[in-house]
Amino acid sequence: MKMRLFFIVFLLCPLLAGSQHHGDYPIQPVPFTALTLTDDFWKPRIKVNHQVTIPIAFGHCESTGRIRNFEVAGGIIPGTFSTKYPFDDSDVFKIIEGAAYSLQTFPDPALDAYLDTLIMKISMAQEDDGYLYTNRTILGDSGHPWIGTERWQNTHLHSHELYNMGHLFEAAVAHYRATGKNSLLNVAVRAADRIGEDFGPDARMSYPGHQGIGIGLVKLYHLTNETRYLELARFFLDARGDGPEYCQAHLPVTQQREATGHAVRATYMYAEMADVAAITKDTAYIHAITAIWDDITGSKMYVTGGIGSTAGNEGFAEPYFLPSRTAYCETCASIGNILFNHRLFLLHADARYYDVLERTLYNAMLAGVSLSGDRFFYSNPLESGGEHQRSEWFGCACCPSNICRFIPSVPGYVYATGQDEIFVNLYMSNEALIPLGDDTIGVVQQTDYPWDGKVSITLDPKKKNRFTLRLRIPEWTGEAGSAECLYYFSDSLQLRPGITINGVNVAYRIENGYAVLNRQWRPGDELMLYLPMEVRRVRVCEKVEDARGKVAFQRGPIIFAAEGADNNGRVLDLLLDENVRTGTMFEKNLLNGAQTLNAKAMVVNYSSPEGPVILVPVEMKLIPYHLWNNRGPGEMRVWFPLEGM
Repeated sequence: MKMRLFFIVFLLCPLLAGSQHHGDYPIQPVPFTALTLTDDFWKPRIKVNHQVTIPIAFGHCESTGRIRNFEVAGGIIPGTFSTKYPFDDSDVFKIIEGAAYSLQTFPDPALDAYLDTLIMKISMAQEDDGYLYTNRTILGDSGHPWIGTERWQNTHLHSHELYNMGHLFEAAVAHYRATGKNSLLNVAVRAADRIGEDFGPDARMSYPGHQGIGIGLVKLYHLTNETRYLELARFFLDARGDGPEYCQAHLPVTQQREATGHAVRATYMYAEMADVAAITKDTAYIHAITAIWDDITGSKMYVTGGIGSTAGNEGFAEPYFLPSRTAYCETCASIGNILFNHRLFLLHADARYYDVLERTLYNAMLAGVSLSGDRFFYSNPLESGGEHQRSEWFGCACCPSNICRFIPSVPGYVYATGQDEIFVNLYMSNEALIPLGDDTIGVVQQTDYPWDGKVSITLDPKKKNRFTLRLRIPEWTGEAGSAECLYYFSDSLQLRPGITINGVNVAYRIENGYAVLNRQWRPGDELMLYLPMEVRRVRVCEKVEDARGKVAFQRGPIIFAAEGADNNGRVLDLLLDENVRTGTMFEKNLLNGAQTLNAKAMVVNYSSPEGPVILVPVEMKLIPYHLWNNRGPGEMRVWFPLEGM
């Protein structure tokens, strides 16, 4: 025991001394801990996540036996494995990660103490040589049929042994950064070293059937400066090439150019490739994931930013197969899509990746959790006849636990820095201190986004400092686009954002989707960005059969949907004129405050099966898609058929 503790302290010495790793993304995100969020849209959601979602998620882990599994494996209590799936340990790890993030925004001694007790149980469940997987520890090699008859035997298929460890590593790094405690980090280091001994060119040549460990290994590398974790992450990527398409193992990763298989596994792997490429400068990885992004955004992504259209593989289908009613769009896949696009931005400094990130963030991802924070969607369809309803929990609970850890991290996507430049990527009210070179730039952002496009940014450099400010100009302010694109605007609106500095209009150039402003900034300089938020009519290319000849509505980053609760229970038989005009208003007493759209439509009635069709004029109301199903089940749709189409 003394030798083990000595090794752990020795390993962490570089970390404690503040040593630096070599190589990283050319653009660096500003961590959420550098921001104080004052935003009316996101701050309440992050607070609900802390006060409701994380506690109820831990409660479900207690009541379903997920935490009991650690107690049994650690010899604290007698018993057997209590849950359905062998990967259920991962839910506990993800919620710990979310709790650690949340502690940095909402100091909570009770939650901190709860984590200490939970981590003690996890450490006791870890076997002497570092292996941690409660199903096998409790049941031996005759446990769940997915795990195989020996360690790691089915890790390339369904055992999830390595997937679990990826979430452990991420939780351990988050917990250390939040509390300064080594308790969970010690567990993670021992587990990572066990894996490092068991896998590699001179050991087991295999790969994770469910990706995720690579993200955690790279985070361990950044924290400890131990290159063996980075090398192990790369090994798990390069070991692929002769396996199933379902888990993206059908080709070497550098030869893949299309998004295939399970969507969550895919996006986690693409994020891992970006992480490794950023450090190693492996251009083959970068070429592969950039081509895959083109494939997703060109033919396999929903207008909400959701990905993964089929339930059978929880993933990608052939190009342009994007059915609305049966859309899978797993909440975890939306989070994976955000992680992937964020990393591509950090590599390329191009706003088009943030355009996808924002689309997914405000629509497909946010629809996965109720306003109350205690109901969840696993899949997120774009049409419903009333058969869909959020659930309190799931047997496979990856989505609620992923929500727990993602929501408190959202402020970390607002800003980024490069060489003498600050990127403003998302618009939400906050106060931030952004390190830039030898200066620290105070930034105060005020806005009612996403409901309003007016953004105030006040700068406070501590020195007189010339630097470049890059403001993302969202793609939804742009030109209509072409019918050859996956999605395009059918209107002819000419929108150009305006910018003033200290009340004076300024000219700007656009570079990679950013308004570029290079000047000598002084304390108190106030920049105003005016993003015109007109309602846009969205159309889809002819190759998408399900939405062909239909229209959807977008205002700012928000995709809208009609729900039965606002339309006399009926939306599936609504028909619109191709040139339909829409009005908009903010309703502060609706769904905690929401922008709504209204338009004239027609309800299709049939006098008899053989009789004439009767069109009855009605007023149609639409709400943001992410808010649907907060008032119970009912009809809903995003795409509306057009008269005569």
